[in-house]
Amino acid sequence: MKKKEKPNHPKGRFIKNGRIKKETIDTGIVRKFSTGATRDTSDGKYDYEGFLSPIVIQKYAEYMHSNRKQSDGSLRAGDNWQKHFGEHHYTVCMKSMWRHFMDLWLENRNFKSREGIESALMGILFNVMAYADKYYKDKLTKKKGK
Repeated sequence: MKKKEKPNHPKGRFIKNGRIKKETIDTGIVRKFSTGATRDTSDGKYDYEGFLSPIVIQKYAEYMHSNRKQSDGSLRAGDNWQKHFGEHHYTVCMKSMWRHFMDLWLENRNFKSREGIESALMGILFNVMAYADKYYKDKLTKKKGK
């Protein structure tokens, strides 16, 4: 009998048909804890806790919250940006990202920027997030045939 080969790429959660699916990997290894609890191994599962920095995520949330107030005084929803920026969404993101990148570059070279290094970093992260959000949503929509 031939041994079952392990996949050479990590599997875990993935998006299929617009929904997050979980693919379970059966390694045949079970972790046993002193409490009596058991769990499958974490082999092949995405390590979100390891891949992301809680400090950066917290600073990003602070940045996003501080930019919710609009010029008329109203407060936009936290996920408002996920509605995207019209037919020129990618261009809007790219132009804004470059402005924030220039601020970061100036700060890196010990020059004064418009809003400082922290705002520059979080502005870049926001624009990457907004650009990627539309990119991946468009990609999923194309796969659905819409």
